[in-house]
Amino acid sequence: MKNFYRDGGHVISISALLIVTIALSVTVYTLDSQIFWVFAPFIVLTAGFTIGKLILVTRKTFQYFAVINSEIDLANSVSLYSFPVSIAIIDRERRFIWFNEGFVSDFSEVAVFGNSLDLVTGASMDLLFSQGGARIKSNNKYFKVTATTPKENDASEIYIIYFENITKEVVLDMEKKLSQPVVMIIMIDSYADIFEKESESMTASVTVKIDRMLEDYIKTTTGVIRKTGRDRFWAVIEDRHVQHLIENKVKLLDRAREIAVNDRMSMTLSIGIGKTGKDMAESEAFARQALEMALGRGGDQAAIKTKSGFEFYGGVAKGVERHAKSRTRIIANSLIDLANASDIVYIMGHKFSDLDSIGSAVGLACGLRNLGRPAYVVIDKTTTLGMNLIERLTEKEKDDPNKVPLFIPPDKARDAWTDNSLLIIVDTHNKKLLEDVEIYENATKVVVIDHHRKMVDFIDNALIFHHEVSASSASEMVTELLQFFGNAGIINASQAEALLAGIMLDTKKFSLKTGARTFEAAAFLRKLGADTVNVKSLFANSIGNYKQKIALVSGANVYRKCAISVTENVGEDIRVIAPQAADELLEISGVDASFLIYRTAVNSNEISLSARSLGNMNVQIITEALGGGGHQTMAGAQFKDTPIKEVEKLLKETIDKYYEDKS
Repeated sequence: MKNFYRDGGHVISISALLIVTIALSVTVYTLDSQIFWVFAPFIVLTAGFTIGKLILVTRKTFQYFAVINSEIDLANSVSLYSFPVSIAIIDRERRFIWFNEGFVSDFSEVAVFGNSLDLVTGASMDLLFSQGGARIKSNNKYFKVTATTPKENDASEIYIIYFENITKEVVLDMEKKLSQPVVMIIMIDSYADIFEKESESMTASVTVKIDRMLEDYIKTTTGVIRKTGRDRFWAVIEDRHVQHLIENKVKLLDRAREIAVNDRMSMTLSIGIGKTGKDMAESEAFARQALEMALGRGGDQAAIKTKSGFEFYGGVAKGVERHAKSRTRIIANSLIDLANASDIVYIMGHKFSDLDSIGSAVGLACGLRNLGRPAYVVIDKTTTLGMNLIERLTEKEKDDPNKVPLFIPPDKARDAWTDNSLLIIVDTHNKKLLEDVEIYENATKVVVIDHHRKMVDFIDNALIFHHEVSASSASEMVTELLQFFGNAGIINASQAEALLAGIMLDTKKFSLKTGARTFEAAAFLRKLGADTVNVKSLFANSIGNYKQKIALVSGANVYRKCAISVTENVGEDIRVIAPQAADELLEISGVDASFLIYRTAVNSNEISLSARSLGNMNVQIITEALGGGGHQTMAGAQFKDTPIKEVEKLLKETIDKYYEDKS
């Protein structure tokens, strides 16, 4: 049977040759009969061969269709041709050898004998023989495709394929999903701070514009909206309108930014959307979680929470600095109570700890020690990027022989751990980025103090989650907490310098993400004796490191207002030098963001990406799309077993998508 189509092709070719030969012979005979008789034997041989071949193939064809008819007869002897379901019969090579009129109507483009089933569906035969079969779409119709064999012993030469039209069921199911109620919670970002010094008339004027904007949006849907507070709205819309909102790239956020307050600042919204809940109560819970994530990431964005996770849209505006410190005072008091109720306090930052991670941990540990609580900073000295600060503080400890060492390695902290130990995590809230994950897993009492935009894999079991996206650094947050520790917050000059170094690192020496509270914190540390000259020396490089940094800067290329530098040259301090080079690249005219891609060690399979910006570009969105995270102006990502050129390609594709989403 498998030679059926091939033989048919041969017959067509030979028949065409025969016709041409006869036509040529008639022409020659008309012109010169003597020449014709010279070619007569060849004509006879060609005709005989072709006729014989035709007889052979015709016999095979009758035998072939006899087998088909025999097997179809075995299939309950049903008249398949007028059957209401589209049916086709294929051979073992998935070629059509028969189909009914329904199949011709539904799949007219491919209803040709010898065509492959793959033109309709590439589903395997195992899937087609399963109970569920395969689902396909053709000409705006949906079909469930299943297969059977006429013989129960599966020894059949053919398969019967059924195409059940399920368009009505699919459309109804899609309509059901699109009409599912979705809960939206909308909040005006930093309402109290924005309108704190504004007149009632100005406040009323701006809020009325926001009310009207949201009401106009709801009118375009089938949903309802209610104002549940001065800065909060609660809405229910159908899922179809959420899809439309996403397709339009959440233009609602853009329209909110067009509303200005005294021409000084723009209004921004945070939107939490809860989908796929089993009922309205669960959808509302999802919406609240989504709103919390949107606020934790700096606001001015929409977060969608489903059973499978989070999706984020927007996030281009800078966060509004909070001026009220009442929340900081409450957290400071709660932290003191929690520390007093614990046997021992361990403070831990992120992997490859920097000056902000170390400085905030040191400041908090010393403040708690002044309260009489045993507190230690958990640090891995083999991977830290702030060894010069650690060495300076350790040297100061030598002056007091009775001083208990401040720093402790992770293994000793694990050995000394008790059920009543308190773990304070600073400068990160991501479980995967902790200095030692095992210590966190053993902890039953956890506190988080962080300023980075909230990530999906955040620590969700913290007793206190002190998260301030508007803060410049974790060191700034700890400095504010110390001011509510009373006399215990009076730390010595070297410890204050550690905190100031952390602030200077994350603000690029007070040039980025610096608010009034940042300078207030720095002023407090200066009063405690922090020397800016000593702090600046912590940022000094050796001549070798300086040369390598210059090489990274000079090797950069600009791509869509982004300076990108890629290097395979690995130095001992590459993790310190690369971020510094990224900072230097921001000084190039016309550059909104900089990216450094480098191998972390010789022969290492790990590639790191350091990202920096001046605020015009949210590099956290870029790195988050690549599996990393960070802040709007400072972020990073890590890759394993990925070629460095592939990382560069992925980065450029992500930058392209970033600009496409903004357009």
